[in-house]
Amino acid sequence: MPTNQDETQIQSTPLEGATPTGESVQEKKPRKGLFKNEQASFITGIILIIFSVYLTISFISFFFTGSADQSKIENLSVSELSSISNDIQNWTGAFGAYLSNLMINRWMGISAFIVALWLYVVGRRFIKVAHTRMIRFTISCALSIIVLSLFFGFIFLHSYNHTFLYLGGYHGYYATQWLNAWIGPWGTALLIAALTIVLLVHLSYKTIDYIRRASSVNLTGRAIQAIKHKAAKVSEESHEEDVDDENKNQMTDEPEVRTDKPKEETSAKVEQTTDHQTTETTPDEEPVDAMPEFLDAPVEPIPTPEEMQENATPDHEETKRVTIDTGDPSFVIETAETEELATQAAPMEDYDPTKDLSHYKRPTFDLLDKRESSEVEINMEEQAANKKLITETLKNYNIGISSITATVGPTVTLYEIKPEAGVRIARIKSLENDIALSLSALGIRIIAPIPGKGTVGIEVPNKDPKMVSMYSVLASRKFQECKYELPLALGKSITNEVFIADLCKMPHILVAGATGQGKSVGLNAIITSLLYKKHPAQLKFVLVDPKMVEFSIYSSIERHFMAKLPDAEKAVITDSDKVIATLNSLCIEMDNRYALLAKANVRTIKEYNEEFIHRRLNPNNGHKFMPYIVVVIDEFADLIMMAGRDVEMPIARIAQKARAVGIHMVIATQRPSTTVITGNIKANFPARIAFRVMQMVDSRTILDAPGANQLIGRGDMLFTEGGELKRIQCAFIDTPEVKRICEYISKQQGYPEAYELPEYKNADSDTGGSNDITNRDPLFEEAAKMIVVSGQASTSSLQRRYSIGYNRAGRLMDQLEAAGIVGPSEGGKPRQVLISDIMALENKLELMK
Repeated sequence: MPTNQDETQIQSTPLEGATPTGESVQEKKPRKGLFKNEQASFITGIILIIFSVYLTISFISFFFTGSADQSKIENLSVSELSSISNDIQNWTGAFGAYLSNLMINRWMGISAFIVALWLYVVGRRFIKVAHTRMIRFTISCALSIIVLSLFFGFIFLHSYNHTFLYLGGYHGYYATQWLNAWIGPWGTALLIAALTIVLLVHLSYKTIDYIRRASSVNLTGRAIQAIKHKAAKVSEESHEEDVDDENKNQMTDEPEVRTDKPKEETSAKVEQTTDHQTTETTPDEEPVDAMPEFLDAPVEPIPTPEEMQENATPDHEETKRVTIDTGDPSFVIETAETEELATQAAPMEDYDPTKDLSHYKRPTFDLLDKRESSEVEINMEEQAANKKLITETLKNYNIGISSITATVGPTVTLYEIKPEAGVRIARIKSLENDIALSLSALGIRIIAPIPGKGTVGIEVPNKDPKMVSMYSVLASRKFQECKYELPLALGKSITNEVFIADLCKMPHILVAGATGQGKSVGLNAIITSLLYKKHPAQLKFVLVDPKMVEFSIYSSIERHFMAKLPDAEKAVITDSDKVIATLNSLCIEMDNRYALLAKANVRTIKEYNEEFIHRRLNPNNGHKFMPYIVVVIDEFADLIMMAGRDVEMPIARIAQKARAVGIHMVIATQRPSTTVITGNIKANFPARIAFRVMQMVDSRTILDAPGANQLIGRGDMLFTEGGELKRIQCAFIDTPEVKRICEYISKQQGYPEAYELPEYKNADSDTGGSNDITNRDPLFEEAAKMIVVSGQASTSSLQRRYSIGYNRAGRLMDQLEAAGIVGPSEGGKPRQVLISDIMALENKLELMK
C-alpha cells in the first residue's frame, strides 16, 4: 500500500493531459522508474541485444548440427553440459545446443526466432534507441508464436517420426493432435485460418480493408447482373408491346394465376406510377435470342449515389412498388420494391485525408526533457522587499499609492499599483529608471496604464527565474484540449499560464530579436507545437534557412511534413535563388487555391475542406484536399540584402491574400530595421514577437512601441496581435529534443515524395534574345564598362555595385557573355574578361547597335 506521502505526490503532478498513445502522464511515471538509472538500463539493454544475437546464431546452427547434437544433450540438465562440451558441433557450444533444442524442438518450433527478435527490441528500448510500444509488440510476438507453432505442427504432423527437427515444436505437435481429435482436421485448419486472420488484423489495420475488398467482388458482380437482368426485362417488354398489341390484350384477358400451377410460378406485375399515368407490365419467360446486346459489353463500374440520382432513367425513377396478382380482382397484394438499387445508392462515407498514413502516430511526450520543475516558487521576502522599495520610491516623489498587488510569473513579477486621486500617470512613467535603481533590477518595464484596468503595472525581473520547458507546455491540459486550427504553444504568460495562439487568426508573424536572445528557440517551439498537433496530411512546411544550420535538422521529415519545388534536391531551402523560385511558386499555389474556392462557392480553406470531406466536391473537376502551408523564413535581412525586391514582392503578395487559402508565414530577423521590414510588409503582419533588442528604435520598428529593449533575454519576449502587448517567457526546447522528435516521425511510414509545389518558370530568365537591343538590361553598357575597367567579372560584384537582386545580376552576366564581353562561368572563379580596353569595348558596342 502506498503511503500518504506517495499519494500526495502523485496527485500533485502538474501534468493533467494524456499522451497520444492513450496513457496519462501519471500512468507512465511508475513505468519510467525502471529506467531511472541510466547506466543500469544501458548495460541491461546491451546484454539483451548480445543474448538475442547468441540465440539467433544457435538457432541457425541447429538446422545444420542438430541431428548430431540432439542425442548428446537429450535429457541432460544445464549443470551436466560442461562434461560434453567438447563433443558438441553447434556453433555456440553446449549451452547454445541445449537452448536451441529446448526452444525449437521441445517448445514452440521455428517461431523461437521471434523470442530472439523480442529480446533484441527490448534491449534497444533499454538503451533508448527505439520507441517501440512494448505492450502491443509483445502481444504481436505471442500471437505470432502461437499461430506459427500450430501451423507448422498441423502441416508436418505426420513427419515427426522421420526427422530430428520439429518445425512446430512439441507445442504444435500435441496441440494439433488434441484439436484433430476434438474438432477434426478440417476444424483445426479453419481454427488456424481464423487465428491467422486475427493476427494479421492485429498487425495491420489494412487487413480489414483487403478482406472487405475481396469479399465485395462477388456482391458487386451480382448487383451488376441484377441491373442488367432488370434492364433486359424492360427492353423486351417494350419490344413486345410495339410488335403485337393484339396478343398483349389477349394475354391480359386470361387469368394470370392458375390453381394447378406451383406457387413459385405466380407472375408479378410491376406497377409503374407517375404523376400523370399508371401502366402495368407482366414479365414473361425470356427467349434466349431476345437478350439485348449490351449484356455482352464490358462491365462498367457502378455509379456513385450522386451520379445514380442525376442520371437515373425514368423507369427507375417511376417504379415505386410491386403488386402480386392473386387471380382474384378483389384481392391484391402490394409490397415494397426490391432494394437492390437503393442499397447501391447508400451514401458514401466521408473522405478521410489521413487514410494514406492511417497508422501515423504523433510524437509522444517522453521525447521531451522534463527538466527542473517550472512551478513558480514565491519568495515572500523578495516580494515584501520589492513592495516596500516601490512604495518608498514613489513616496519620495510625492506619489501616493492606495493599493498594490503582485502577480508572480516564471521570470517576471507584475506589480499593479493604484495611485491616489490626482496623480498624473506620466509622472510615474518618468520614474522608470529611478525605480529600477532602487530595486537593483536588470531592467524594469512600466505599463501605464494596464489596458482594461485602472492600475499601473511595473514588471520587475525575479532574482531566481524559472525555465519554462517545452514538456510542461505541450503536456498541459490546455494545449491537449485546444481546438485551434494551427495552435502555437509559445510558453507561459506573466501569470504562469500556458499561452497558446492560433496562427490561422494572426495570420502571419514577424519575429525579431538580437543574437542569443531566444529567437531560434522560439522558431523551433512554433514548429514543434504544430508537429505535436497536426497530421502530415493536414500540414506542410516550407523552411528557408540562409544560415544552412538552423533548420537542417528537419530534413529527415521531408516525406511527412515538407513542401518543395518539383526539381529541388532538398526540402530545406538555403540558396537565395531557390528562395525566389519557391516564393513565386507559393504565389501560383495561392492563385490555384483561390480558383478552387471560387469554383466551390466557399470563402475559406476550412469551409472548402469540410465540403470536400463530406464529398460534396468532385475530384474529377480538379478539387482536392488542401493542407495548410506554413512558411518559416529565418534571417530575413540576409535575403533582402541578397535579392531585394525579388523576395519582398512575393512575400507581400502572400501576406496580403494567402490567409483564406491556408498559407501562413513566420518571418524572423535579427535587427528589425526599416530597410528590412518595410511598411508594405509590416502592414500585413499584425502579429509580432519581439525578443530582446539593443535599441529602442528597433523596438519601435518591430512593435510600434518601446519595451523590447527592456527585456531580460533568455526567451523573455513581448507578443502582440495588433492590440495589447503580452509578456511571455518562451518555452525552451533544445536541439537533442528536436532531433528525437524528427527521428520518431521519420521512422514511421511517410509519403513517397514531399508535397510538390507548382513549377515556377521565370520568363525573364530566357536569354535567347540577349543580343536583341530591346531585351538588354538598361545597365548593360554601364556594367560592361565597369567590368572592362576593373578587369574582373562576377555576378556578386554586379549585385554589390548596382544594388540589384541575384536574378537580375545573373541575367545581366548572361547577356554580357552572349555579347562576347566576358567568358563562360568557371564554377567559383571570376569570369574571364574578353575585351582588353575601353576603346575596343566602345567599338564593339557600336557594332552591336
